[in-house]
Parts: sequence; structure tokens; C-alpha cells
Amino acid sequence: MSPRQITVLGECVADAFVEPAGSASELALRVLPGGGPANTAVALARLGTPARFLTRLSGDVFGRLFRAHLEASGVDLSHAVAATEPSTLAVAELDSEGQAAFSFHAQNTADWQWSTAELAGVDLSATSCVHTGSLALVREPGAAAVEEFLAAAAPLATVSIDPNVRPLLVRPEVYRARLAHWCALADVLRLSEDDLGLLLPDTPPEQACDIWHAAGARLVVITQGARGALVSLDGERARMSAVATRVVDTVGAGDSFTAGLLHHLGTRGLLGGRLTGLRLSDVTDACRFATQVAALTCSVAGPNPPWQNQLAAPATAVGT
Repeated sequence: MSPRQITVLGECVADAFVEPAGSASELALRVLPGGGPANTAVALARLGTPARFLTRLSGDVFGRLFRAHLEASGVDLSHAVAATEPSTLAVAELDSEGQAAFSFHAQNTADWQWSTAELAGVDLSATSCVHTGSLALVREPGAAAVEEFLAAAAPLATVSIDPNVRPLLVRPEVYRARLAHWCALADVLRLSEDDLGLLLPDTPPEQACDIWHAAGARLVVITQGARGALVSLDGERARMSAVATRVVDTVGAGDSFTAGLLHHLGTRGLLGGRLTGLRLSDVTDACRFATQVAALTCSVAGPNPPWQNQLAAPATAVGT
């Protein structure tokens, strides 16, 4: 089955990676287009799902980079807003395991300036799923407009949210205060183990799933890096294995996992409503596919998700 359109809403971020320079008084940066929602939209389009991206694109050098990258990946930008504000920049330093620590330059940038009017005319009649999350849901002044859009979208399409907590920009308690409301809007909640630690400190993953189910989210997936993922559908759970790969870095891996999950569900006609017909076996199949997509993203530098034809080779599962 050909998947229906998925609409993604959120930010683009210029990921600047620190590289060796000629002297101690110089700093070299390699800039790649990123941002959680943008990465998810790119991954969806490359996998073969029609992906429309609602974003605010600056006209600066980074904004032009974003636009070229998104269009080259096949992302529909017909509803992107031409913004006058500058782009958001994140400087990333990688540790020995490829994990990135970011510092953000995001004051008054384009991504957070959403207005209700900019989102009011978006037609969702062809959309099976709306995915959003990350900073667009919490950064003012646009966060309220994004939440209004989700509330309007919920009766029309499956809603997927990835909180993607960024404590350097927004205090975790701001996310905590809104999370129950997001679960009431969402059908799918995908988050990382790090997110869990910031949102519900010292809470076992299974207990966290039950809390979020009680708030309204039917499907909760907690990704745990090399240890795989915990899947919970209305409290019925499974643990998924990760996929062995040579890790260059982990930037964009979670976003690619989300794209793989939604793409797989979409190709089987399981998106478009409240997931009432979804079975745990459907979710575990989708997560196996998603782990392959994430592993391939980890095997290359930066947020560079795979194309559909790169998934032909069999993957090797590792224990959780």
C-alpha cells in the first residue's frame, strides 16, 4: 500500500560540528542542516512517504541550505513560511562514542515565531498523520499556535509527538507542565531515555508509560540507544533489540527512528485515526524497521537518514 501524506511541523536547525583547525587560535565548523522535525520530514520523504513540512524558513545562508536540503530529499515545502528572522544555530561537540553536546544560538530566530494565522489555512484532508515536537511545542511566542493547530488536527489525523527535551534552551519543568496536555492530543509519543530522565526523574520506563497512557497516549515508544527500545501499546509491552552498526555519531538517530516507525505504520494503512485497530505485533514490526533506519543514520556523519534503496541489505540485531 502506498502511504498517505504525513505532515510534520517544527524547526530547522543549522548543526555546526567542531572540526580540527590549523592552530589553537582557530575554530573550524562544518555546518549540516538539522533540527528534529526537519530530520523526521527528510527521513520520511527518503523512505517513500509523501512528507509535507510546515516550517518557517529564513532567507539567510542557513535558510537557503535548509531549503535546498529539504527539496533535494523530496519534502513538500508548499506551506513553508518565508521568515524575516534569522535561522537557529546549534554548535555540536562529539564525544568518543559519537554522542553530541549542543550549544544553541536561538534567540528571536525564525523557528519560534508561529502565529495562528500562519497555520489556520493548512488543509489536512490528505494527511494521515501530523507529527511535531521538540522546541516548536515549548518556545514562545509560537508554542501556543502550534498547540492550537494540534488540537484542530486531532479529529482529522493521527497525532505523533516527540518532546525532544532541550534543557539548555527550555527548562525541563516547562515540558513537564505541558506533557499531560500533549498526551491528551497525541496517539503516538516517541521519546528517548534521556528525555525520560528529564521529564520523570527516577521513574522506571514501564511506570512512565502507564502515566502517559493514563494521560491519553495510546502508543508510547522509549528509545534506549544501543539497548533498543521499550514499546507500550495501551500497557501491553515489548522490548525491541537495537541493530549493530559502526557508529559515526548519533545525531538524528531518534528522528530517523520516528520516521521509520510512522512510515511502516503508514504503508500498512494503520495511520489516519486513533489507532483503534493497532496490535502490538504491528508496532513491533514497525519498530524493527525503525531500528534499521536509525542504525543507518548512526553509520554516517550528522543527521543524514537513509534512502529507501539503502534498506535492502539485512540488518543484524543485537541484544537489549
